[in-house]
Amino acid sequence: MQPQEKLIDIYDRLLAHYGPQSWWPAETPFEVMVGAVLTQAASWTNVEKALTNLKCADALSSEAIREMPMPDLASLVYPSGYYNSKARKLKALCDYLHERYGDDIDKMARRPTHELRIELLNVHGIGDETADDILLYALEHPIFVIDTYTRRLMHRLGIAAQDARYSELQALFMSDLPPNAKHFNEYHALIVRHSVAVCKKKPECADCSILDICPAGASNAQINPSQ
Repeated sequence: MQPQEKLIDIYDRLLAHYGPQSWWPAETPFEVMVGAVLTQAASWTNVEKALTNLKCADALSSEAIREMPMPDLASLVYPSGYYNSKARKLKALCDYLHERYGDDIDKMARRPTHELRIELLNVHGIGDETADDILLYALEHPIFVIDTYTRRLMHRLGIAAQDARYSELQALFMSDLPPNAKHFNEYHALIVRHSVAVCKKKPECADCSILDICPAGASNAQINPSQ
């Protein structure tokens, strides 16, 4: 099976097994952006707590975050961990949004993907994954997000090396699949769902819907036949 066929097969199976994921859970594109920063090295459950704090404080806007004293912002995002660092990152993001686009996210979204990605990567605290989260989920640009879950699954399926660079893994998806933001969104969300449910650090291969095409899973099943 060619890489393109295998990637499509994986997507079809995961979608059939889990159904549409409706990800990213947020009321506005700006909330997605904030969540993309807060989810760095944090569970989504704790990110939701921080977002709730911001909403209750009427602080989930670019202007409110820019004007809020740093200690107050850090206190609100405390549940997401690394709260002082994340408060600085949020302020840097909001400074960028205001200075470059006057807080107009629709205007921002109309910029070419490549140019936007370069801009985002120049904002303090935004790396490849966070930039792509913002591009895909907040701005609906067709770019594939690579995270720990994607890396682990592609390695176990024998599609990519464990130490493959971010750009290599991203190119794998973007060269073999049509550039469609909704499709990339759903595919990445399904990978996350599958990785949380089954393809964990210690995988539960007996419940895997793609076990028959997974070399690592087949090997694990032989070692642990009782699974």
